Amino acid sequence: MRINRLYTCKNPHQGDARKVLCVCSAGLLRSPTTANVLHRTYGYNTRAAGLTKEYALIPVDDVLLSWADEVVVMEPWMYQELESNEVVKHLICLNIPDQYPYMVQELQDLILENYEKEKVKDNG
Repeated sequence: MRINRLYTCKNPHQGDARKVLCVCSAGLLRSPTTANVLHRTYGYNTRAAGLTKEYALIPVDDVLLSWADEVVVMEPWMYQELESNEVVKHLICLNIPDQYPYMVQELQDLILENYEKEKVKDNG
């Protein structure tokens, strides 16, 4: 029996943790760092992907977007590109430019600071 990706992403054995897709340009630096930080801090089930298909290691697609309870993007242009996609359930922009190496402390701090600000806005 062949199982497709859409079925797999809905697998109930993933647990109850919030599923968060972290998106940057290529899915190599900012989004994997964000996925790490959000998993470590909140226990979220996270994935990282890139929005620029020409060089994204794992390109964003409707399967990943439908898997996610929340999509966290790094820049406003990414937010604009995804906000009209009907598959996206909840979208947050962290406003983090593409200037940080993977897992550098300054980037980790900025992720947490900006994520907390966006969560407060959502609840206020």
